[in-house]
Amino acid sequence: MHQEPPLPVPPRSRVRGFICAVAAIALVTVTAAASPPAVDTRTAADPAAVVREWNVIATDTIKTSLGPRPSGQAAIWEGFVSVAVYNAVVGIEGRYALYEWRERGPAKASSAAAAATAAHDVLLTYFPAFKGRLDTAYADSLAALPAGQARDRGVDYGKRAAARIIELREGDGRFADVPFTASPAPGVWRPTPPAFQPFIDTWLARLRPLLLASPQQFRPEGPPALSSSRYAEDVQEVKAMGAKTGSGRSAQQTETALFFSGNLVEQVQTAVRDHAARHRLGIAETARLFAAVNASATDAVVTAWDAKLHYGTWRPITAIRLADTDGNPATTADPAWEPLLLTPPHPDYVAGHTTVAAAVARALTGALGTSRIDLYVPSDVTGTTRFYGSADDLNRDVVDARVWGGVHSRTADVDGCRAGTHVAAWALDHYFQPVAKDGTQPSLPTRTAGQDRLAEPKCGDDTD
Repeated sequence: MHQEPPLPVPPRSRVRGFICAVAAIALVTVTAAASPPAVDTRTAADPAAVVREWNVIATDTIKTSLGPRPSGQAAIWEGFVSVAVYNAVVGIEGRYALYEWRERGPAKASSAAAAATAAHDVLLTYFPAFKGRLDTAYADSLAALPAGQARDRGVDYGKRAAARIIELREGDGRFADVPFTASPAPGVWRPTPPAFQPFIDTWLARLRPLLLASPQQFRPEGPPALSSSRYAEDVQEVKAMGAKTGSGRSAQQTETALFFSGNLVEQVQTAVRDHAARHRLGIAETARLFAAVNASATDAVVTAWDAKLHYGTWRPITAIRLADTDGNPATTADPAWEPLLLTPPHPDYVAGHTTVAAAVARALTGALGTSRIDLYVPSDVTGTTRFYGSADDLNRDVVDARVWGGVHSRTADVDGCRAGTHVAAWALDHYFQPVAKDGTQPSLPTRTAGQDRLAEPKCGDDTD
């Protein structure tokens, strides 16, 4: 198995968008909240704690290995671990359909032992440099469980669950050489200051998805033409609201931009762990929630990177500095313009943050069966925690944040949000479904386009 070497370690009114940006201050203030109540992570009566604990271990391992890598790669590994744990648990506990597997586990096996084993083995396969700490954590997990046949059977089934995922992911396109071949021209992406890094992790655009049929299954229709009024509105908004200095942002809007400027995947893991613990979800429900969220996020990354590679559009910093070359009389160049945040080394369209956040939001509403997601999201950048009661609120803030940070156009944000929503809606219709007591799976729901629009979370100023 190839392993990458460890690293350091319909039309819309922009006028309304600007008005909503100011009005959003009050909404954002409502979402800001104190930290969630402290939750005990392990009790004898809480086998689901093992799933949460191994999510912590997975997240720490991935974060340490990748370092401050500005790509969606972390979501890939979280997805692999989560579907393995899901199979290991529901194969024993039942209740939900297995992911790409038919092998049910022994009825009296320990699903907690199976979960720990599956997570350990998947992580060890892809991150062998962390063997010492993974083995120690695994020994601790098993020692906390009653010794005996149930634990041994769980270990054996967990190994098979991990092996199944590892087998399924062979030859999936990880780390393939996928060049970005577009020549520099107006509207075309090129490396951005200050580091001028090349397009990072292009292989994500060709990675075989976990759930979708192909990376382009939900590819958005594309960015607006350079000559269009919509394009000019995008540039004008980010130029005014995303500038490092002299912007039109309020202090609260700046805080929102910073809040979502860090590791979104890590923020999601912490928030989902807390939700599962506070709501006392059982081990099967916890494993399913993580699998639905993280597998959807995996395919959202693939979808976003497919669009980035396919359309290859320049970032706001380039669009603003070179606006005198775009042929649009409504834009003006500012060669010294700088964004609030550092621009990540990949194209503008579509935004990875909003694609992933929307997939997470829709996966949560699908798995929980309600639009009330009840999520406490922390930020290491601002040192604050925000409460999100609805998926709409989360999507709105992430869409706005990337504009106010100066790193994405609103179209890239909104279209990414739409794509992520479609990814997760499709995923939850086809995977992680409840099963009847006899093991049969209910037929897939039939939903009309109108029903989809009513059911899906909104994407910021997206009302069509």
